[in-house]
Amino acid sequence: MRRLAHTMIRVMDLDRSLDFYVRLMGMQELRTTPYPDGRFTNVFVGYGPADRTAVLELTLNWDRSEPYEKGGAWGHFAIEVEDLEGFVAGLRAEGVRVTREPGPMKGSPYSIAFIRDPDDYPIELLQSLTYCGRQAWRNG
Repeated sequence: MRRLAHTMIRVMDLDRSLDFYVRLMGMQELRTTPYPDGRFTNVFVGYGPADRTAVLELTLNWDRSEPYEKGGAWGHFAIEVEDLEGFVAGLRAEGVRVTREPGPMKGSPYSIAFIRDPDDYPIELLQSLTYCGRQAWRNG
């Protein structure tokens, strides 16, 4: 058996990141582990248990003071939401930076938007096709 377990991103302010991912994005804080000998803390957040769903690992390196470079090959991660336009409007009201307004993805049936998290990581928000009454993409 194989499954995608987690994706790790490095953050500069753990409290700010937790507020974003838990309060604004609706994830649950699943596990927090400080590693004093390594001088870092890992916090796992997600929409379900880490043993059944892919989760996000937020890593705070205690001695880091400069923002991280994101690299040229990494793109984004995506989160499916029920009401794309309403969700983006709520995030915008909270001061979240919207970099692509909700709308159709060129040449596809999908509606998407892009936002940035507190560390400037890009996040694609994908309109749930189940919410729209379409499930064909889930069935291959």
